Amino acid sequence: MPETYSPPEADMRYANPWARQAPPRNAAARFLGGSPIAVFFRLLFASMLVGALLVWLDISPFEIFANLRRLVDYIWSLGFDAVREIGRYVAAGAIIVVPIWLILRLMSFRAPR
Repeated sequence: MPETYSPPEADMRYANPWARQAPPRNAAARFLGGSPIAVFFRLLFASMLVGALLVWLDISPFEIFANLRRLVDYIWSLGFDAVREIGRYVAAGAIIVVPIWLILRLMSFRAPR
């Protein structure tokens, strides 16, 4: 079997030890948009910023949930016709939004090169 030619750059002796090489990405890393640990720290940082903004605006998460519960109670008090109407709006919007989201998500979830 003839030996194939490999350029000196391919030889590990000539590789730059400081060069940044991308680690092989598994399915979870591709789906999350990076390594799970890096995504965790990005989400932690974003949560800290949003939390600081909410504290600055004097809004607590419990108030948000209480207001959502109050909204559901208000819609419930309007009767089932209002619930049915809102369900139609949600279904009509979901017919457009969900396929677009899925297509964009699948386009960004491509196999590694």
